[in-house]
Amino acid sequence: MELTHVRKNGEVSMVDVSEKEITQRIAVAHAAVKMNEGTLKLILAGQMKKGDVFSCARIAGIMAAKRTAELIPLCHPIALSHIDVDIQADLPDTVSILVTAKCSGTTGVEMEAMCAASVAALTIYDMCKAVDREMEINSVQLLEKDGGRSGHFVRKGGREKHD
Repeated sequence: MELTHVRKNGEVSMVDVSEKEITQRIAVAHAAVKMNEGTLKLILAGQMKKGDVFSCARIAGIMAAKRTAELIPLCHPIALSHIDVDIQADLPDTVSILVTAKCSGTTGVEMEAMCAASVAALTIYDMCKAVDREMEINSVQLLEKDGGRSGHFVRKGGREKHD
């Protein structure tokens, strides 16, 4: 198997996407934050001292998607055409984050979607850690991607996470 980010001599390099066709690209990623039931009740009641947890996490996710290339080595900068960060309470004790990223380009937006989901989850943790140090961030994963040569991918059992 040949790795696209490694030259024959073992040096890392950025993949050349200049010859690839510009296509519509979409990626959907998911993350979950498990917490104490009381913590989720405080969030939903708007009683967290740092403010509106879901709104702040949504903004953080959008900002993270836009800066992914600055965070992940060898990741191409992408002009996103759309980023949606949907955050929902899954009672009794979980917050579910679903991110959809879109662009027209020569490379996909999977990293942007997963970066957004991860940073949104970290923001929820940061805003709630004073009342719940046992929160867990888990299941950060790509659920779906489309566009480009590799075509359409849907994780088995993945899309129903937030539908």
